[in-house]
Amino acid sequence: MKPIVQISLDLTNIDEALETAALAMRAGVDWLEAGTPLILAEGLHGVRKLREAFPNVPIVADLKTMDGGYLEAEMMAKAGATHVVVMARAHAETIKCVVQAGRDFGVKVMGDNMVCPDMVEGAKWLEDLGCDYIIHHTGYDERRGIAAQGHRMPSPLDQLREVVQAVSVPVQAVGGLTLEQAIRCPEYGAPLVVLGAPLTIDADAFKTADGDLESSLRLICEKIHAYGDVAVGVH
Repeated sequence: MKPIVQISLDLTNIDEALETAALAMRAGVDWLEAGTPLILAEGLHGVRKLREAFPNVPIVADLKTMDGGYLEAEMMAKAGATHVVVMARAHAETIKCVVQAGRDFGVKVMGDNMVCPDMVEGAKWLEDLGCDYIIHHTGYDERRGIAAQGHRMPSPLDQLREVVQAVSVPVQAVGGLTLEQAIRCPEYGAPLVVLGAPLTIDADAFKTADGDLESSLRLICEKIHAYGDVAVGVH
């Protein structure tokens, strides 16, 4: 599949999120993500507003579902989401419920392997239960806490190749990646590239002469899209 650029709208205000989303779409981003902070702050209304503003754009609702899987997925689907996120650490029945709701309401299910004791096995398990995509995810608190204790900060890149080889569905790597690392995800066989927002484009390679955020983001999108097709499910 061709690489896809997804922007995570980790904002707590729908107006800011809409403004950032508009900038991102102009720059060439493919998918919008209603990040967990936005969903906590604005709920279904935030997803509805994004759908109204961008009628034809895929919208990921980062629910991090742990229980009540069918209802959560149904609500977000009806609000306009095209993708929902369920956690691998949820019960198998919850994951099955989200997958069933996905089929019933025409949304794709992204399974997140965050805090799995074995990240590769967690990814395989999610695929076996019917998830359409895998999010290979190192958590925010986990990364920061381990680094604060003086240890090396873990990264999703540590096992990304193994996760990609273990499953036959597309993989997305999330968690503390620099821009340079995120852009290189297709090299690992992970075609879904996530960029966080609020955006701070600090990478020297993408600073434009006038410091224009939209132009910088456009350069990033062009670089990711230039990878061409990424082999998915070929081990």
